[in-house]
Amino acid sequence: MAAKRRHWKEKDGRYWARISIPLELKPFFANKTQLTEPLGGDLRIADENHAAAVARLKDKLKAARRMLEAATSDAPVEPAPVAAVTPRRALTPEDVEQAVWAHYTSTLAQDAAKRAAMPTEQEIADELEKANKRIEAGDADPRKSISGFFNVYSDYELKASMRHFDERLRKSKLKALRAEIATGNTRLVNATVQEFIDRHHIAVARESQEWRDLAQKLMRAEIEALERTCELDAGNFGGTPQDPIVRPPSRPIDEGEPVSLWGLFCDYIKVSQATGTHLDGGANWTPPIRSLQDFLGHDDARKIKRIDLLNWRDALLAEGKSAKTVSAKYLAAVRAVLTWAEANFKLPTNEIEKVNQKVAKKQLTRERGYTKREAVRILKASLNYEPRATTHPSHRESAHITAAKRWVPLLCAFTGARVNEITQLRKQDVFKEAGRWMLRITPEAGSVKTGEYRDAPLHRQVVELGFLEFVKGANEGPLFHGAQTPEKYLSGARTTSGRLSQWLHKLNLVPENVQPNYGWRHRFKTQGRELGMSDRVLDAIQGHPGKKAADDYGDVTIAAKARLIDALPHYVFDGSDDDDDEAEDVEEAAAIET
Repeated sequence: MAAKRRHWKEKDGRYWARISIPLELKPFFANKTQLTEPLGGDLRIADENHAAAVARLKDKLKAARRMLEAATSDAPVEPAPVAAVTPRRALTPEDVEQAVWAHYTSTLAQDAAKRAAMPTEQEIADELEKANKRIEAGDADPRKSISGFFNVYSDYELKASMRHFDERLRKSKLKALRAEIATGNTRLVNATVQEFIDRHHIAVARESQEWRDLAQKLMRAEIEALERTCELDAGNFGGTPQDPIVRPPSRPIDEGEPVSLWGLFCDYIKVSQATGTHLDGGANWTPPIRSLQDFLGHDDARKIKRIDLLNWRDALLAEGKSAKTVSAKYLAAVRAVLTWAEANFKLPTNEIEKVNQKVAKKQLTRERGYTKREAVRILKASLNYEPRATTHPSHRESAHITAAKRWVPLLCAFTGARVNEITQLRKQDVFKEAGRWMLRITPEAGSVKTGEYRDAPLHRQVVELGFLEFVKGANEGPLFHGAQTPEKYLSGARTTSGRLSQWLHKLNLVPENVQPNYGWRHRFKTQGRELGMSDRVLDAIQGHPGKKAADDYGDVTIAAKARLIDALPHYVFDGSDDDDDEAEDVEEAAAIET
């Protein structure tokens, strides 16, 4: 039998972190018996966030304990942080107005969002046509497949019946609410009541008369909203609340001083930079934050609600942004800032916690890395590159960009490094150690994803083709960009990476469905595995973190890295672009083994 979970509360499909309040500390918490923090209705997410929530509750108790000691002792006591304990206040009529109207409008907004996601008549008709085509193709023949016989119409039936099922669900909820309100049971809105009083720091004891009165009013608000949705089903779009308590609040609740969303973002970036991330000052995340500000029409993070974020997400998709961009960039940026703000007591709740965007699984139609022939074509174009001659200085390509086009693809091919890690190399990052030429990839030159430097031995072919002569003749500082100060190194390296990618695409050297910045990384790992090399050594060269705890034991030495690098075959450029001479490859491999 599993052990009972400590500091855990579960009721009506919702989860909370909870901790008992010692008797002597109850006056600091409106004489409550326990502190709670909602964890939502998703068990997996609740479990992940539980420990952090308990820690925050314990911090509140510690702060109250220090305040008690300060009040009962003459000894000086370090004051508790202001944000650690937010005092609870009494429930006011304005609070009740706000809660009722917010629940009514939120229920309608959720219904509107659900209706917008319903399949259209055209989509239903298209699904029926697909089903008919499957029947014509014989997919409904029970002799071929019993499951196919039963499932041929399943997608069509699902889409065609979604509105009907949703309507039945709302009517069932309406019936249940009417039954529960008659008996005084508030279980259907308890989670909503808890969320409201926690967000606004209101002192209302669970199951008290105030609690039951507020819950009853929220049930009446939801009944009104569901009745409006039933009217919409019948084509009546002019319905208004009939219950006198369901009306816009006379005045908004005073939420305290505004909290700037942009200010939170800047604070988050400063904290991140102290740990070695976002060294570019959050340049990639600035557009998402500005986008949300523009959409909301204000900068007060306290006013952001989940429905605002859902509507913002949908607006981004309507603008034509891909689901992946919305998820991995826009929502990710705002999620990081709001999650950090809530965890550090700068916001009372994290409204983006349940706001997500599904991304379709990418269809792979080929290898993710360059094939041998594709790699040879890129390297030949790179090593033979000459900038366009011009007499006009402003039209002349910079020496840094020319050098990047010649050497960066070759270095990526033999190190598997990220393109930005190569374009940020400085002259001092190429050095000789124990008779071996090395590359040092370090965050001092710009940025490294892991935050740690690593060394990679140079392959013989890189040396033979003249890379060391290029380095010796270069000026001190960056090899492939012209930034003059370390603060601008990362920006300069990224600019060069972009120029290099544009050049390769312009020459039609990047195959479809291959990312130029990752094609070499995939190929490097594939080559290493073909040679039977350890994934851990490959990861150490490429800067990939270990996948299990055992990977943290022992070291990957330069000797181990050099053994892998030396095993990589030379690229042969004598053949045509379309086909490589197989016999030549065999000879090359034999020569390396010898």
